[in-house]
Amino acid sequence: MDESNEIILQKSKRLTSVVWNYFERVRKADVCYAVCIQCNKKLSGSSNSGTTHLRNHLMRCLKRTNHDMSQLLTPKRRKKENPVTVATIGFDESEPKDGYIRPKFDQEQRRGDEVVLSRGGSGGGVGGGRFSQERSLVDLARMIILHGYPLSMVDHVGFKVFARNLQPLFEPVGNSTIEETCMEIYIREKQRVQHALSNLYGKINLSVEMWSSKDNANYVCLASHYIDEEWRLQRNVLNFITLDPSHTDDMLSEVIIRCLMEWSLETKLFAVTFDSFSVNDEIVMRIKDHMAQSSQVLINGQLFELRSAAHLLNAIVQDCLEAMRDVIQKIRGSVRYVKSSQSTQARFSEIAQLAGINSEKILVLDSLDIWNSTYEMLETVLEYKGAFCHLRDHDQEFDSSLTDEEWELTRSVTSYLKLVFEITADFSGNKCPTANVYFAEMCDIHIQLIEWCKNQDGFLSSLAAKMKVKFDEYWNKCSLVLAIAAILDPRFKMKLVEYYYSKIYGSTALDRIKEVSNGVKELLDAYSICSAIGDDSSFSGGSGLGRGGGMDSRDRLKGFDKFLHETSQNQNTTSDLDKYLSEPIFPRSGEFNILNYWKVHTPRYPVLSMMARDILGTPMSILGAADSAFNSGRPVVDESKSSLNPDIRQALFCAHDWLSAEAEEVQPLSRQYAQAM
Repeated sequence: MDESNEIILQKSKRLTSVVWNYFERVRKADVCYAVCIQCNKKLSGSSNSGTTHLRNHLMRCLKRTNHDMSQLLTPKRRKKENPVTVATIGFDESEPKDGYIRPKFDQEQRRGDEVVLSRGGSGGGVGGGRFSQERSLVDLARMIILHGYPLSMVDHVGFKVFARNLQPLFEPVGNSTIEETCMEIYIREKQRVQHALSNLYGKINLSVEMWSSKDNANYVCLASHYIDEEWRLQRNVLNFITLDPSHTDDMLSEVIIRCLMEWSLETKLFAVTFDSFSVNDEIVMRIKDHMAQSSQVLINGQLFELRSAAHLLNAIVQDCLEAMRDVIQKIRGSVRYVKSSQSTQARFSEIAQLAGINSEKILVLDSLDIWNSTYEMLETVLEYKGAFCHLRDHDQEFDSSLTDEEWELTRSVTSYLKLVFEITADFSGNKCPTANVYFAEMCDIHIQLIEWCKNQDGFLSSLAAKMKVKFDEYWNKCSLVLAIAAILDPRFKMKLVEYYYSKIYGSTALDRIKEVSNGVKELLDAYSICSAIGDDSSFSGGSGLGRGGGMDSRDRLKGFDKFLHETSQNQNTTSDLDKYLSEPIFPRSGEFNILNYWKVHTPRYPVLSMMARDILGTPMSILGAADSAFNSGRPVVDESKSSLNPDIRQALFCAHDWLSAEAEEVQPLSRQYAQAM
């Protein structure tokens, strides 16, 4: 092209875009061009063409020359009378040792009327004028982990367009790249969790929860539960393992043992809580045998083997719903009929008003997999009983009506469900579910089951008897730990045990109370012996000091340590427990934080507080989220996660749990990875 007739135009005041700092505007004849000062490429420079095509060219051109892009990426200045209010995510100013920056959710820096996103560290960021593909990739992976987004989102066209328009320098990545980055984050976070667990002073409890997927795969989620040095209740998912299709109980015990070995928790284990109340006892025996073979000595020679209270209550509810299956089906038909048309609903409302029913509740069909919705449906239908009976007598098309006997059965069973519903709601709503909160609630269930078994109605008494069989199996495993946890609540101490046991056991109550008293004393004696030896590993399940001060699993003087402790007790010394129980009960009015109580009273009860830390940190119920407590089946892994490689699935599940603890507004406990079954 002949350039002799080209005229370089002076920049007009209207050319305010920073893009024109990198272009010369020239005219040849009646055509205007924009000439890139970097590569001399000519583009349309007409005022009607805008600057988008210039920006796009400049991004590619300047990227090749590794030019500073900060001016192009700085937002346009806004008028002072219309200030920008953009919530930004900042980052720690110092580069962490693990190589990536953790987000802080409350930082915002402003420059004049502009909002500048900033990052610290050597990687720089938008505000610093440098872009880091690696840092952005890590941020993207953390976002996917934290919010449970599918890995495949990086392949979605919409996401690619969004990322390119937001930051043109960001290079799209594929599934394999994002998987690798997620694995790197998982490994870093795992090291952090391992460090915290290895430095823990007290013991650790393990929960075992079974998961499934729509393709009938089975998984086991293992989590640690403990109270840290600051007396805060902690929970960390440790493993999310895909079980072999030929899974047996033998395999489950092996999975648990491998988890303990992987996390070096064999010397710290205090209790194991299973989600099923009917877990094979041999599983725990194999764990105990393994620990014995590894020369790990358990506190008082035992490993507490517990069952989840929430899962027991769920099983009891399923017995009720199964017994009522035909009646509940008729109730669903009744609700469907009333809601079948607006005219039917209007007529039903008129009937209810004429019958003097002033309920504000609305008839709603239940969800088959969430039992509290079934309970609420039954409770609402009972309030409209008069209207349904009138409909039965005056509407020939209504064919789902209940008989008088069925109405009475519904009322009785709903009263059973009411207690279970209220207790389950209390469990799931407790933000700090220490072990002491469960004793009174489970005793109430026990007392009601005893009463229900005495019902004159044979159907109801047989139903209650079936429920009580399951409860008794649970109670035999858990009652001692439940009672000890209640004793360690200064608002109750032994008095709460005495109160409930007199109601439950009647004439044999004193013998049962004596068993609890002896149990808590024996457990404290074991802690006292370990404390007297002065070896922290003894608290963690390790052996005592051998001859010469060294560790020796064959230490022949362990018996002497016990003898020394027992003879010292006979010298009129007062134990922590005696001192604690002799003092007045703490007032029950107002808010009470039991962990703060023991944190403050640790100097006064040094040995008892060690025991309290381990007992109160024991998970008496496995609850991932408020709604999961009412799910009738196992938690289910969603399809986007169930199709992944087992290693990356575990990495995403565990890392999500660990990162959620850093962002309070994100739901923890990995329930974003589940869907209702």
